[in-house]
Amino acid sequence: MEKPTPGHRLPAPRTPSGPEPVFTADFRSERQWVAGRSWAYPDGGPVNPGDDKLDYLVPDADHSRSGVFRATRRPDGRWNTGLLTTEGSEEAFTVRAGDVLEARVRLPRELGAWPAIWTWRDGDQEIDVFEYHPDHPDVLEFGNHVRDCGFAFRDNAVRPGAWVDLRTEFGARSVVWSVNGTRVFADGRGVGRDWQAYLIVNLSVSAGRHHPAPAAGTAEMSFEVSGLVVRAQEARASRTLG
Repeated sequence: MEKPTPGHRLPAPRTPSGPEPVFTADFRSERQWVAGRSWAYPDGGPVNPGDDKLDYLVPDADHSRSGVFRATRRPDGRWNTGLLTTEGSEEAFTVRAGDVLEARVRLPRELGAWPAIWTWRDGDQEIDVFEYHPDHPDVLEFGNHVRDCGFAFRDNAVRPGAWVDLRTEFGARSVVWSVNGTRVFADGRGVGRDWQAYLIVNLSVSAGRHHPAPAAGTAEMSFEVSGLVVRAQEARASRTLG
């Protein structure tokens, strides 16, 4: 399969479904995304050692704005890492109960890489569209931290360097995850009718407590998002908090 090339406005995943998108990711847009800062990290960042991360969030475009999220080793032992969030941006887009997120990602190869697409607001409201650790090469992790449940999905199509299509339905009564067009997990708990949260896309680096830290000879790692859209099951006049 030919590798997609990130553009200024990213294409939708391979098989669009449902209503027209209410949000199509343009990672270069400063109206949509804030780079290198997130209130999911203590004091907005740049570091988060309490979560077993070697991250040092940086705003430079080379680490996130192309859709290739990079991490590069620093002399002090931390890693400059790319993160984008809709929180604090001009558009301040939020995902809401009933929405569906679709994304196409290329998984990293290097041990210590920790890519994720997730949601966050006011200290919680976290739903993990996916997390991945190459030391568990055939496993994607899904999580509903709003209702305290999760699932580890194992499949031969999941492997370092692979392209994977993801779909997450943020249902009020059940969050449903699909991989490569197949429904793989429904949590039966959901997010509640009034749930809404900001989007985060980032590449973290494991510090070694739960997953191996990068090998000494590794200086750089990356994962790619070639398309990300959010579709609403019903029309809404506003997609921001308030």
